[in-house]
Amino acid sequence: MGLFDRLRGRGAGGGRGRDRRGTLDRASGSADLAHLEQFVASRRGVEGYVEPRTAVTETTILLVAADGEWTRRRIDGPEVARRLSRDLAVPVYDAQVTGYPQRMRDWSARQKGDRLQ
Repeated sequence: MGLFDRLRGRGAGGGRGRDRRGTLDRASGSADLAHLEQFVASRRGVEGYVEPRTAVTETTILLVAADGEWTRRRIDGPEVARRLSRDLAVPVYDAQVTGYPQRMRDWSARQKGDRLQ
């Protein structure tokens, strides 16, 4: 199957069954969910930011802790991200509407600075 066939959803199976709008990314899995649960359990003040599906990536959720540390994982759609956030008692926002918190950018800048030293 060629790249353009995959993007058009003309891969194996001819578009039957699962939504075949292709992305270049893999689907989420149990390891992704386990990582998100562990991140929330081991940090304080975590918030979630749902990022929409694109031609390149599946829907993702970005979790940001109170100190700005963050992690991003694939999720099976915005409704799953919201359900997970509810189950973990974490507020969730639409990243396209709210943007990302400054503390996340500050944390990333500090990490980059630490690597250069």
